[in-house]
Amino acid sequence: MSVILIIDDVAAMRDQYAYDLKRLGGFETLTAGGGSEGVALLESEDVDCVILDLEMPGVDGFEVLATLKRKGNRVPIIVYTGTGSYDRCVRAVKLGAYSFIDKDEPLERVVREVENALAWASLRSEVSRLRRQSGDDSPLIGSSRAAVAMKEQIDKLAGIPSPVLILGESGSGKELVARRLHDAGGRALREFIAVNCAALPDTMVESELFGHERGAFTGADRTRKGAFESAGGGTLFLDEIGELPAPAQAKLLRVLEDNQITRLGSNKSIKVDTRVVAATNRDLEVEVAEGRFRQDLLFRLNTHIVQVPPLRERLSDVQVLAEHFLDLTCEKFGVKKRTLSPEALKALQNYDWSRNNVRELRNVIERLVIAGESEVITADLMPAEIKSGVGPTSDGARPAPSARGTLKEQKTTAERQIILAALERNNWHITNTAAQLGLADHSSLLKIMRRHDLKK
Repeated sequence: MSVILIIDDVAAMRDQYAYDLKRLGGFETLTAGGGSEGVALLESEDVDCVILDLEMPGVDGFEVLATLKRKGNRVPIIVYTGTGSYDRCVRAVKLGAYSFIDKDEPLERVVREVENALAWASLRSEVSRLRRQSGDDSPLIGSSRAAVAMKEQIDKLAGIPSPVLILGESGSGKELVARRLHDAGGRALREFIAVNCAALPDTMVESELFGHERGAFTGADRTRKGAFESAGGGTLFLDEIGELPAPAQAKLLRVLEDNQITRLGSNKSIKVDTRVVAATNRDLEVEVAEGRFRQDLLFRLNTHIVQVPPLRERLSDVQVLAEHFLDLTCEKFGVKKRTLSPEALKALQNYDWSRNNVRELRNVIERLVIAGESEVITADLMPAEIKSGVGPTSDGARPAPSARGTLKEQKTTAERQIILAALERNNWHITNTAAQLGLADHSSLLKIMRRHDLKK
């Protein structure tokens, strides 16, 4: 059921609106007696539409609109005025209001306007989703076996409510995979909230995830929703989950088990319907073994796993990805469409992209567009590391080390270098490396690593 917030300093007016919106439209309603209170409610409650009075003492409607625009809050806002002058309403629309009405409008007309605003917000969300899918789904572009297998797995998992753990190297597109899981499922019209666990100070992690009450800590001057509540009905993406500190790990486990959160400074549990999708480039099994990550939390998160392949394992997709990024970049900068020469394309395909995967390819393409003015991008414009052939040879292999010592010594040296190269390709993710090398399990790889004294 949609929640409508009425912000008006006149109690009789806001209460009448709340009553009639419930009676005629079947909406749930909240009320605020001023601008500051209204902004605070929008931060602590799930609101689908706002009816806002422009003429209020203190923080008026215009300041509310400016504050919400600055904060990036996109809830549709219907403003009203009793002055009879529409100039102020037009000014409000320019500040981001969806529409305006007169206080003398029949309530049936107000209900229809609210319904239109809700439909518009839903359509805007759907358009944003489609734009993301068509313009920035780079991990899902390509016809390599690795890319096709990943897309099939995402489609299978999109409609289920269970947690999903996305594994992959830096720059491989884990957040875009998470967005695809959200967009392709039944939660697509609800919020997708992304939180980078590595970027949060330890002291603020629990507040960001679970919210806080006013006075919960120094500086908590108002009640605030956390990411779980903000993503209610939608998806919460926890990037770099391996960086989450131990106290937050314990609370997250409880939320995954009970579907309830407790704001800091409160004893009241709040029910949440939020799907959790987590991502990491760490080997969480190693993190568990070394005491940095909870094993029970890992079991909760890895109900389903999506492995995002590094770009070097899908080099056949480099051409279509490069052309995709080329079109996007030319459109972004407003320049004529460019093409890659066969030599430039070959250079891109011979590079292993181990530094930053798909993100590195995108950055290189942007640099190429800026560097050259010709409609054909040639190999001489390539960055030095790509022109120098750093990466696999034409058959995908790396040059063999020079042979010295006895056969046994050479075999030992070769095995160590093979293992080390595979670990570096997989960012020292033990399970992925073992699978790529065809070993039975990660324990087999750990034994070989101990034999060669290989440590990260």
